Amino acid sequence: MTFLEGFTAGLLLITLSELGDKTFFIGAILAMRHPRRWVFVGVTSALAVMTLLSVWIGQIATLFPQHYVQWVAIALFFGFGLKLLYDASQMSGQESLDDECEEALEAVQQREKGITSWSIRAVLVEAFTLTFVAEWGDRTQLATITLASANNPYGVLVGAILGHAICAAIAVTCGKLIAGRISERLLTALGGILFIGFGILAAFNGGA
Repeated sequence: MTFLEGFTAGLLLITLSELGDKTFFIGAILAMRHPRRWVFVGVTSALAVMTLLSVWIGQIATLFPQHYVQWVAIALFFGFGLKLLYDASQMSGQESLDDECEEALEAVQQREKGITSWSIRAVLVEAFTLTFVAEWGDRTQLATITLASANNPYGVLVGAILGHAICAAIAVTCGKLIAGRISERLLTALGGILFIGFGILAAFNGGA
């Protein structure tokens, strides 16, 4: 796989998956309480580190026989995709992202309990920590690992980090406003289609 293919896959995966995610709302809520620039730096740094770790894990997987790695990646892509399409089919189209927002708000309130003064360092640490913890083990992390095992790792790394930065920028500037206009059903369905597309591409390349 070429750098451009890995870059495109990483960018599309993250941009579609992270809009309206818990980490998206963490960035939005923190930006209403602290300077946006430092929240953006903290959130983006955490997501960049997470992406770097995910790509590294994906590369470790390539040490195993490539045939098996390829089929595991295909199975995961189709599994993620079918699960998301099923979830979308069960939605009425009227669902909101309130649950994700409430979880993010609870995490922020728990972290800030008892703190009355904030330095730049404290804001950076809070944004980084909350985002990193929320993202660890998330579906997008597992998908990034899978992408990195089946695509150009440098392309996936750059594309995924850019996708995270775009979502973080949207979150800290107008996250609450945008979230109210996002269709959870549409995002879920698009994510499912994207994962199945990756599975088909991985199967095609595996058989080439």
